[in-house]
Amino acid sequence: MKFAKLAFLATALAATPIAAHAADVAVGATVYGPEGNEVGKIESVTNGQAVLDTGKHKVPLGVESFGEAETGLTITVTKTVLNKMMDDQIAAANAKRDAALLVAAAVVSADGQAVGTVKEIDSEADAIVVERDAGLVTLKREHFAVDANGGLMALFTLEQIDGATVGAQ
Repeated sequence: MKFAKLAFLATALAATPIAAHAADVAVGATVYGPEGNEVGKIESVTNGQAVLDTGKHKVPLGVESFGEAETGLTITVTKTVLNKMMDDQIAAANAKRDAALLVAAAVVSADGQAVGTVKEIDSEADAIVVERDAGLVTLKREHFAVDANGGLMALFTLEQIDGATVGAQ
């Protein structure tokens, strides 16, 4: 059952353009779950993607995920289920990141360029020191993720990292 829920969310999160849709997905609209309870409000709509703010998470959903009910916009999951699915996905992503975050691990930037290698991990201070040709840069654990290839990626472009490296010197 848990796999089915995660599969649903993965499908719902897919960025797919739509030709036409009956539901009027607009910024500020309240979204309800299958039991009629409020799930959240639409924060933004861009290119067939709506960001639903549940109060805990900002969940990107394709506009085709929404339907119309007597109460207004609706989705097929409750707020509790949607938040749990997001919590599970975030926990899984963080576990992958933490497994990849090792001393001497190569780091790439968000724009896919080589940054350097992890020199030191200070768990107490939540500081990760990355050694670069241009010097050292310190980032927080939350500033890392695992890229599509399973490698360690900083969530900044190389230009942003270079700015931080120069500023630290």
